[in-house]
Amino acid sequence: MQHNIITICAVCGTKLEVTELHCCRCDTTYKGHFKLDKFSYLTPEQKYFIEVFLKCRGNIKEVEKELNISYPTVRSKLDDVICSLGYDVGGNEKKQTNKREVLELLSQGVITYEEAIKMMKENSK
Repeated sequence: MQHNIITICAVCGTKLEVTELHCCRCDTTYKGHFKLDKFSYLTPEQKYFIEVFLKCRGNIKEVEKELNISYPTVRSKLDDVICSLGYDVGGNEKKQTNKREVLELLSQGVITYEEAIKMMKENSK
């Protein structure tokens, strides 16, 4: 049974590094320091959002329908992915979501507990 690669250390939260690759067919092993691309560090939810976003060709209305979420939630998820990839989404100009909105999104199951905590922390800056 194969598992998805773990990209974040469970102890300290640091990004993990791949140091060994193995070929099951010929039993060759490569040791070294290998970089993962930035998409590897996205959460499964973020990857699914990107998949839907691309499938809908970036049409936010279609993403809303596909995921059954509101326009602000689509924008929030898109901004979250952009930030996770290391890009600025407008700095101080970015609309802050208030605590009530975050709790509402969490109760509706639109965002995860981890995403809610992250949004709350961003709002406290």
